[in-house]
Amino acid sequence: MGHMHVLSLFFIQITLLVVMVAETKAKVPAIIVFGDSSVDTGNNNVISTVLKSNFKPYGRDFEGGLPTGRFCNGRLPPDFISEAFGLKPAIPAYLDPRYSISDFATGVCFASAGTGYDNATSDVLNVIPLWKELEHYKEYQNKLRAYVGDRKANKILSEALYLMSLGTNDFLENYYTFPTRRSQFTVRQYQDFLVGLARDFITDLYRLGGRKLSLTGVPPMGCLPLERTTNIMGQHECLPEYNDVSMEFNGKLEGMASQLKRELPGLKVVFTRTTYDTFSQIIRAPGAYGFQVTAMACCATGTFEMSYLCNEHSITCQDANKYVFWDAFHPTEKTNKIITQNLLPALLAEFQ
Repeated sequence: MGHMHVLSLFFIQITLLVVMVAETKAKVPAIIVFGDSSVDTGNNNVISTVLKSNFKPYGRDFEGGLPTGRFCNGRLPPDFISEAFGLKPAIPAYLDPRYSISDFATGVCFASAGTGYDNATSDVLNVIPLWKELEHYKEYQNKLRAYVGDRKANKILSEALYLMSLGTNDFLENYYTFPTRRSQFTVRQYQDFLVGLARDFITDLYRLGGRKLSLTGVPPMGCLPLERTTNIMGQHECLPEYNDVSMEFNGKLEGMASQLKRELPGLKVVFTRTTYDTFSQIIRAPGAYGFQVTAMACCATGTFEMSYLCNEHSITCQDANKYVFWDAFHPTEKTNKIITQNLLPALLAEFQ
């Protein structure tokens, strides 16, 4: 009995040591994610929307070949960022019933594919609006306090790295698709409207304890396969108008982030144009990155890419690593990894 007792004590000590090492190795205590399909790790699986990716061939290169609800063949940028910061290699979706607060304590995703800064954008495909993502975050805060106690929870929440990635749907799914916002705003006025909403959201997050934020701009929207396929008159090249709107919007977001850093004591924000810049470089010189196909998606219909979704009946390429895009709207895991690798030096310099 004594022998067993010593053994069990030994295992308890080893376990504690492993936990302590894990805690000291991680550069932040948690990664907390807000945004759209560029970062949604599966929240749309459990809401009533047509915009889901919880079926094959999505996730075919994810561990276990599982379609998790990520709009990709594999992992997304937050997954890679989490791993690089010494945390887990995949961030769970808050609404996924397979996970609980013990999983979410070191990383959680509130993002919803199809959403935007503008509430009207989330209405298009009946997805979770950004204000509701914040409500889920408040609920998470309460669960975290009950789980680890107030003091530890406050420390986690203030030292966590918050990731925000959205905006593309506001333009492509809302502004350019439906007349309502176009009748109210010029495209530049709409950019300003969205930047104001982003500012309000970050200020709310700050009031709730968030201090470390990575804010991602939009990619070159005119180079998404969805847009290139429909650009028949322009020989299926990138649409310069949409790329200009992306660049302008990113510039305004960056300006707002700089201003907020001056106004809110202790707020650290890294604004990243990396998504735009890296995408542009890859599309200009795909061979340098080992890509062969930039204009077509790996999972495609073979004709018009008029939807986000690839489906069970789609023609799917054999090697997704040769393709920049997985479906008409979303990058492959390889592209996500390259974008993240270009972003990480700035994040690690600022936040570890």
